[in-house]
Amino acid sequence: MKSLKVFLFSFTLFFASGALANMMCVITPAHDNPFFKAEADIAEETAKALGYDVLSLDHGDDAKVQDEHFDVCISKGAKFIIVDNAGADASIAAFQKAKDAGIPVYAIDREINATGIASAQLVSNNYQGAVLGGEEFIKAMGEKGEFIELIGKETDTNAGIRSKGYNDAIADYPDMVKVAAQTANWSQSEAFEVMEKLIQAHPNVKGVIAGNDTMALGASAALKAAGMNNVIVAGFDGSREVMDAIVAGDINHTVLQPIANFSEMAVRMAHEEVTTGSAPATEKQSIDCLLVNAGNVSKCGVFRCNF
Repeated sequence: MKSLKVFLFSFTLFFASGALANMMCVITPAHDNPFFKAEADIAEETAKALGYDVLSLDHGDDAKVQDEHFDVCISKGAKFIIVDNAGADASIAAFQKAKDAGIPVYAIDREINATGIASAQLVSNNYQGAVLGGEEFIKAMGEKGEFIELIGKETDTNAGIRSKGYNDAIADYPDMVKVAAQTANWSQSEAFEVMEKLIQAHPNVKGVIAGNDTMALGASAALKAAGMNNVIVAGFDGSREVMDAIVAGDINHTVLQPIANFSEMAVRMAHEEVTTGSAPATEKQSIDCLLVNAGNVSKCGVFRCNF
């Protein structure tokens, strides 16, 4: 029994403070958002299949917490880091710190406002996807009517890009009238609260276009609670929850980000770099999004579609 206790103590001490021979880190925002959980899970699954131990961490969109996670990954000798960052500017120092330690960093989903630090930055073509979703929203609205826009976290560049794509698509339709635009910080609960207030001020609203799926779900729930069951709701991400809501008729459409592709791509690129010394030739790479509606939702799974 004594030898077993010594062994367990030694193993625990090693794991807590020492490096693992073949470990990688994946750092994302909080996993209560299914999008971020899926990208972390897919990266982890791909890395384990390649023989890596995986340390999966979330920063909750807090750059300070993210910086601490980078310190842990560096101290443990991570072979590479996959990260959906906590701010385009606030993350640059952490990326640089890892690079200085000789650890390749691969950004997924969100870019940083710097080049030459990350080995690659793999993101969805958010503007293309937003235009695609905006055009479908216009069609569903019959090219006219009052609508509300729910915007993502202001520190996230994707929020501004998606909003621009939506508004550029809608600009050519003067009978589409935006009566309110407000951030709900990518949050389902916050979107519910924001929507409750907005529909009191704008009872004739005909549609809601949201910067992500969790805000779309919150808006849909608030509208249903108010008995406004015919309001058109649009999302962006391609989460399983919104796919189910499309089937149920609660949400009109979403724009699927192919995170299953870029999470896996990032890990495989990073593995290639650490095994051969060859980083990707192109740092910033963009992957087009897909429109998902009632007509094709049956062909989609967890952030993947077969069409």
